[in-house]
Amino acid sequence: MLLDTASLYFRAYFGVPETVRAPDGTPVNAVRGLLDFIARLVQDHHPAALVACMDADWRPQWRVELIPSYKAHRVAEEIADGPDEEETPDTLGPQIPVIEQVLDAIGLARLGVAEYEADDVIGTLATRATGPVDVVTGDRDLFQLVDDTRGVRVLYPVKGVGSLDVYDGAALRAKYGVDGSGYADLAVLRGDPSDGLPGVRGVGEKTAAKLLAEYGDLAGIRAAAADPVSRLTPAQRTKFKEAAAYLDVAPTVVRVARDLPLPDVDLTLPRTPRDPERLEELAGRWGLGGSLRRLLEVMAG
Repeated sequence: MLLDTASLYFRAYFGVPETVRAPDGTPVNAVRGLLDFIARLVQDHHPAALVACMDADWRPQWRVELIPSYKAHRVAEEIADGPDEEETPDTLGPQIPVIEQVLDAIGLARLGVAEYEADDVIGTLATRATGPVDVVTGDRDLFQLVDDTRGVRVLYPVKGVGSLDVYDGAALRAKYGVDGSGYADLAVLRGDPSDGLPGVRGVGEKTAAKLLAEYGDLAGIRAAAADPVSRLTPAQRTKFKEAAAYLDVAPTVVRVARDLPLPDVDLTLPRTPRDPERLEELAGRWGLGGSLRRLLEVMAG
């Protein structure tokens, strides 16, 4: 089970009231919400291994160089010699180091790679896996990893932590008209305002799916756009010609990395905490109470 950790703690932050606070009054809604989420996932799905995948760089420079608008609207502060600072709610930012400390004390594997996003870590781990993989994310970009032959699914939170949509190949085809391997091309064509990706003007999700069904993949569509006798309309040809520079680079930005060098870490879900004393100290300091207790109980089996 691979967790898109930032996606999940953002959802926890907005899903759990800010009145959930530490003894000193500091909000810990994201911390406790994430612990509740992980406890529910372990209880319902019984993973043998679990990895909290992290954004070592939420907006890698190599992606920005290809598409400068990539996540640009979410930059709070540009940093000259490191990752830009992401716009984060005032009361969420201070909770992120606490989340990291608690996960480490529990002993849950936590992985991030410099200059890459959590999506890339997830892509690499999912590709390396020899057995079934569940990717837990609120980010549709990771639908590109769905692969029935290898048992890779996406568990997509719908509301809170109790309701998840399970995306395998059939669910993906029913919803978007493509399988996992076609989803990245669909995302390139459609674009995504939340990531600063413009897409091809006038090509929405349904048109993208229709074009992919007819021409196979993005390369096939572009070949058809350049072929004067293909069935594309003159207006569609014009749109693809206008989008040529974007389409040259967007696939590299949208597709997740699958071959990152990763440290050798034990990914096994622990049955007992790695550092019980540190965990007890954090639990008292931040008032983690029932949320932490429930997670430790389900881990113990």
